[in-house]
Amino acid sequence: MLYCLLIAFMALIVLVDQLVKAVVSANIPLGEVIPAIPGIFHWTHFHNTGAAFSMLQGGRWLFAAVCLVGLAVTVALVWKKVLTNRVELWCLAAIFGGGIGNLIDRLRLGYVVDMIEVEFMNFAVFNIADAFISCGAVALVVYVLFFDREKKPKEETVHDPEA
Repeated sequence: MLYCLLIAFMALIVLVDQLVKAVVSANIPLGEVIPAIPGIFHWTHFHNTGAAFSMLQGGRWLFAAVCLVGLAVTVALVWKKVLTNRVELWCLAAIFGGGIGNLIDRLRLGYVVDMIEVEFMNFAVFNIADAFISCGAVALVVYVLFFDREKKPKEETVHDPEA
């Protein structure tokens, strides 16, 4: 049942991401800015052939390969029951849901459609898929670093009578 929910979650991310990208592409000319929530964000139609922050422009096939290999390795690790922690699986589902959303753009268009530009700080224009990738990755790192601790029994102090 968990795996069905994870797949549905990934599919929902891909669906919402692709729907928003289609609406933006159809209604906002490339480069145009449309106010959304003043002081928070506005819509900016942008095409990105690179990775985050437009790094490695033109790396379409590299990014596609990394996404597919990462997805294949993760599926294999889940299949072999190496990855079983529910929190980690939900984080990975968010990451790969977003990754698949951007992969579809890269394969279909040769670029990723970005549209969300925050106003309260200087940050790259991004999309729904990017948000899930970033939030999933941050949540995974925080969980692994701070909450995924094996409960070890407290060591009993051994009293050496000869000491």
